[in-house]
Amino acid sequence: MNSKKWTKIGVPSCWELQGFGNYNYGFDYKTDKKLHDEHGLYKHEFSVPKEWKSKDVKIVFEGVMSDTEVKLNGKPAGEIHQGSFYEFKYDISKLLKYGEQNLLEIKVNKVSSNTSINFAERNADFWIFGGIYRPVYLKISPKEHIERVAIDAKANGDINVDIFSASKKFESVNLFLSDLNGNKLQNLPLKLSQIKNAKWHISTKAKNIKTWNPEKPNLYILNIELLDKNKNILHSVNERIGFRTVEVVEADGIYVNGKRIKFKGVNRHSFYPSSGRTTSKELSIQHVKMMKDMNMNAVRMSHYPPDIHFLEACDSLGLFVIDEVCTWHSPHLDTEVGKKIIKETVIRDVNHPSILLWANGNETGWNTELDDDYAIWDIQKREVLHPWNIFRKTNTMHYPSYHIFAYDSYAKDKIYFPTEFLHGLYDGGHGAGLDDYWKQMWNMPLSAGGFLWDFADEAVVRTDKNNILDTDGNHAADGIVGPYGEKEASYFTIKEVWSPIYIENRFIKPSFNGVFRVENRYHFTNLNECKILAKWVQFEGPKGTDTIKILSESEVKLPNLEPSQKGEFVVNKPNNWQSSDVLYLTAIDPNGMEVFTWSYPVKTPKQLNDGIIEYKNTGAITAKVENGLIHIKSNGIKYTFSEKTSLLKKVKKNDVIIPFNNGPIIFNHKDNIESVKINQLKDKVEIVTIFEKTDKSPSWASHKEYSSDVIKWTVYPNGLLDLYVEIKGKKIVKGFKGITFSFPESEVSGMKWLGDGPYRVWRNRMKGTKFKIWQNKYNNTVTGESGFVYPEFKGFFSNLYWAKVKGKNNNGFTVYCNSEHIYLRMLTPQQPKEDPNHRVSVDFPEGDISFIKNIPAIGTKFQTGDKMGPQGNSENYFGNDDNPILIELTFEF
Repeated sequence: MNSKKWTKIGVPSCWELQGFGNYNYGFDYKTDKKLHDEHGLYKHEFSVPKEWKSKDVKIVFEGVMSDTEVKLNGKPAGEIHQGSFYEFKYDISKLLKYGEQNLLEIKVNKVSSNTSINFAERNADFWIFGGIYRPVYLKISPKEHIERVAIDAKANGDINVDIFSASKKFESVNLFLSDLNGNKLQNLPLKLSQIKNAKWHISTKAKNIKTWNPEKPNLYILNIELLDKNKNILHSVNERIGFRTVEVVEADGIYVNGKRIKFKGVNRHSFYPSSGRTTSKELSIQHVKMMKDMNMNAVRMSHYPPDIHFLEACDSLGLFVIDEVCTWHSPHLDTEVGKKIIKETVIRDVNHPSILLWANGNETGWNTELDDDYAIWDIQKREVLHPWNIFRKTNTMHYPSYHIFAYDSYAKDKIYFPTEFLHGLYDGGHGAGLDDYWKQMWNMPLSAGGFLWDFADEAVVRTDKNNILDTDGNHAADGIVGPYGEKEASYFTIKEVWSPIYIENRFIKPSFNGVFRVENRYHFTNLNECKILAKWVQFEGPKGTDTIKILSESEVKLPNLEPSQKGEFVVNKPNNWQSSDVLYLTAIDPNGMEVFTWSYPVKTPKQLNDGIIEYKNTGAITAKVENGLIHIKSNGIKYTFSEKTSLLKKVKKNDVIIPFNNGPIIFNHKDNIESVKINQLKDKVEIVTIFEKTDKSPSWASHKEYSSDVIKWTVYPNGLLDLYVEIKGKKIVKGFKGITFSFPESEVSGMKWLGDGPYRVWRNRMKGTKFKIWQNKYNNTVTGESGFVYPEFKGFFSNLYWAKVKGKNNNGFTVYCNSEHIYLRMLTPQQPKEDPNHRVSVDFPEGDISFIKNIPAIGTKFQTGDKMGPQGNSENYFGNDDNPILIELTFEF
């Protein structure tokens, strides 16, 4: 990978992705992997016009990893810059040869000579790269110019501006406001002008402005003109601004424009698989749009300032931002270099309305001598955080277990928002547990929300390993989306849990009155600015198409509810509403974007399937018992059952064996069989298995009640096969309640089903699905590790009505589920390779295809499900039920 000769390389780029140097992950120092101390030499010839001799010329580097030495025409441009994630520049006006060729030479050391920078940037939990990875360019200004500006635009229209200029001809300033198309809106009269140390401080006030917030990110252009004594314009600049006021009120909350807000946030790396830390404006916009689509309102820069275009996307599309300097654990940045880095961060990013807070490093990496340096450069005086620590007004402790919400420690008066929580790993974390956590966060007065870890799998293309995608084991497989933005199941769970339109859970029964209770969880939007579309829909059966039939469609009038208010809305019930299969409610925000679509099945599985299943009495049906086996023939199908257990042993249709067998096995069942009876009736054959009577009473009950579990097969003349299973209920369940069968994974090609989908669920990640007909092709994706094909084919699927299992050799089958609240277990997912604590590797029951009443939860990188709230608990409270658990299925082979 080492060139050791002059060749071409694209700039900006990370040199590893261009075939140079060697890859390292930040945790390699903990292993026996070699740490590569590399440097790259760049040279580039360019010419500049003679006319530039009267200009001020600077060369700007937006980001270089890491130590950077710049020479122009053989002379140093300035001191060596240290720190990978920060913009720096050199004045090269006196080094240029105007009208001639100039030679730019740059030496980039991947490893810094500053030990504290190496600890911060190269011993952290992310990939390490080298090179000029962000844009480098020349900035041309007149000699008499504005160096930079810092702006504080408040929600009431007040504007304070610091203008930095060393110009001796600078006599006055003109300010005016424009829209984003450059149309002048208003002149801004100056209230106050103070000059000190080449800095002008200007105060003014804009009228009739619209404020900035994530729901309505209104932006303006502030135009600043530097004038000489004759009112001639010496130099003009413009800055895109948003009017907003941020207050962190001690023992109360974080306020934006007078509204107390809660962060619905995520951490994000600046990263793309094929380019490393080099990213595009297009990617930034795509990522912000995906976050907005998940109903997020915030993003934390982890663990360094992002590309400028990402902050611009947050400004224009609407996200709160926590901006952070790169320090990692300890030792922290030394004070001398830290002061430079903070200055570079703040002066670059100060004017972005999206930035609410600064973070002085990550997880004990902060140098407390630098906490007050942010205010030196920040005209807005934003608050500073110590992410994962109690600091000043906030507590941002990472990865809390659910019982954090007792919030009764000595820091109970601090504003609490974890800057990292529900750490993703493979398919765990993120959406798993979020419903439980968010219920507490939303209702806890001192909670300001939180930030999930993290947005995308940081899988890099290994140019040294045949272009495989590498997450460095379990270190970087922690995204809500895959490396190229593939949406995992948590994406949609988050979208529902964080919906700003919260609809109270509802089941449609014959007594349904059309009323839904709703809460406005926006911060700045009245609910009546949104709309809901109601659709009453019918589906075709498994032999039909996926097309839906809309019986009725209407727009729902939403009530006048200010943020945090609760109320009701009414869905119109058409005359034929009970003939529908499902009601869809689709919420649309003021920008025309879908907030979420909720599904409300109208019919029970039995009611729906009764209209599909055809029990024809034509045809012959025979049964015989031979050598311990029960053989039943019907309509070209031969069924073989065990005479001793009644388990299905074999299905053969014509000459094709359907490899569905060895069931139903009742999970965790130890009762002995009392009898197996065959009933040959006129139009069907029944096989009835009765288990011995056992105690079904609670352990504390003085009066004991006994009952038998039952398995009943019914074969019909047309070949249909019914299964009726009756199991004693139990108040508290550990393990599984249900039945299972065998079907070899090697014979499965796909599945079509009516139920919740298209993604699998866990007990603590139930939300985000939609009830409809889905089709998934078989895949063996290990979430975040291999395949990256989503949705994953294998797992638990909720609310099954029917499923058509597709075999590779015309050997599949259809099953109709006639019982409510049944989960389909489809095969067993392959476990990830690196889950040493078994927190995100879920143990599946025996068998291949199962029908069950309860499913397990999944954990996070740092927690088991039991630590993550009620839905994550390994115990299931079914309650005391007088009736048994019923599972009723119909098979069609």
